[in-house]
Amino acid sequence: MSSTTQRSTGVTPEPPSGLARLNTADDSTARAVLHEVCASRAWGSKVLDRRPYATTDALFAASDAAMAELTAEDLAEAMAGHPPIGRPKPGDPTSSREQSGMAGASDELKTEMLELNLAYQEKFGHVFLICASGRTGEQMRDAVRNRIDNTPEQEREIVRVELGKINRIRLTRIAEHAEGDAA
Repeated sequence: MSSTTQRSTGVTPEPPSGLARLNTADDSTARAVLHEVCASRAWGSKVLDRRPYATTDALFAASDAAMAELTAEDLAEAMAGHPPIGRPKPGDPTSSREQSGMAGASDELKTEMLELNLAYQEKFGHVFLICASGRTGEQMRDAVRNRIDNTPEQEREIVRVELGKINRIRLTRIAEHAEGDAA
């Protein structure tokens, strides 16, 4: 049914099956699902409070609005849920998938990323965070090299944008996967 037909008949399309499950899940279950997307409790609460979502775009808008409202402490909590680049969480397929650009990296590049991650963490007090999906190890290395000279304030806003990108990727997987599919 086209959007023109939908408007004229007043019929609202059903949300994707994963989104429907998120909409109808009890708060505890939905909160746990959202925590897998973003470790910030404030973000999760804000997204949870805006249910139900008719479309994935509506979910994205709520996520973006919640991300924009996070305090420095909320951002720190969100970042704490992410492993350093080059060291995905063992047994976590999401972490491994998102960091797949480092999987084939040379030992030299992995060592360099470890050193850069440590220098970044020492300066900013948190892991280097980047939306790693689709990026090569070299691209991630270059990004940390470029960002390490930022001020903490500049870096906090870059991290906010990167978290938003990661959240959208993860929310897409949740919203579009049918029950029984691996998210």
